[in-house]
Amino acid sequence: MKLFLISGLSGSGKSVALKVLEDSDYYCVDNLPVELLPSLIANLQQSGRTRCAVSIDARSGTSSMRELPHYMEQLKQRGVDIHMLFLDAQTDTLVKRFSETRRRHPLSDDKLTLPECVQKERELLNDISDIGHHIDTSDIGANTLRSWVKDFVQIDRSKLTLLFQSFGFKYGVPLDSDLVFDVRCLPNPHYNEHLRPLTGRDAPVIEFLEQTPSVQKMYGDIRNFVGEWLPCFIADNRSYLTVTIGCTGGQHRSVYLAEKLAQHFKSEQQVLVRHREFTQHT
Repeated sequence: MKLFLISGLSGSGKSVALKVLEDSDYYCVDNLPVELLPSLIANLQQSGRTRCAVSIDARSGTSSMRELPHYMEQLKQRGVDIHMLFLDAQTDTLVKRFSETRRRHPLSDDKLTLPECVQKERELLNDISDIGHHIDTSDIGANTLRSWVKDFVQIDRSKLTLLFQSFGFKYGVPLDSDLVFDVRCLPNPHYNEHLRPLTGRDAPVIEFLEQTPSVQKMYGDIRNFVGEWLPCFIADNRSYLTVTIGCTGGQHRSVYLAEKLAQHFKSEQQVLVRHREFTQHT
């Protein structure tokens, strides 16, 4: 049995992620109470099903969410291949999404404001927010999230996945970062009118940055740092390590370095690459 658990903040895209898994032939259950998880899996196993995806959120309550790691360990001991995806987003983004759709927050009542509901939910989920693969959906659209979830489903979870993500500091640091490198000190192709409309994946920008000594020194330093400490993360039984590279707009320098680092490590590790700002701002 292969089980994917999806959790996270309301409005962060859990329904989108669950739909991706449904389209990938997973038996899907939305908003399952945590305590019913073992019996659900037992029934599915008896019926011969081998794939299941379950969405679990804060409506289960604090005590139930705290028990989730315990249930996950029980299922693993029964031979279930279990993995978790946690979706997150900035509070102002979640508030905006609820306001635009005029949906009622699941924890709303006559006493709490919408931002207070989001904060309460964050606190309820605090015990499980670091379990599994963390995705910040603040600055990505539904189509990009679908693509990222498909990547998550297809990778080999028996070994660590090294994810390199570019971003622009002007749009905020991704919440799912494990290691953050600031490369805004490097020469910026934005100030070259011929390079400005291009990205760090285009040949003229690559040529410009390849010929810049400080860029190559930064690349070498980041490559060596990640390479030196990666064995420690693997030894800590980490399934994912997200390395984020940030420049001002997330279009040139960070994109180039994320691609170059991924190219270097892919011969040794399972690697994914993401460019956050391509989805919204370029």
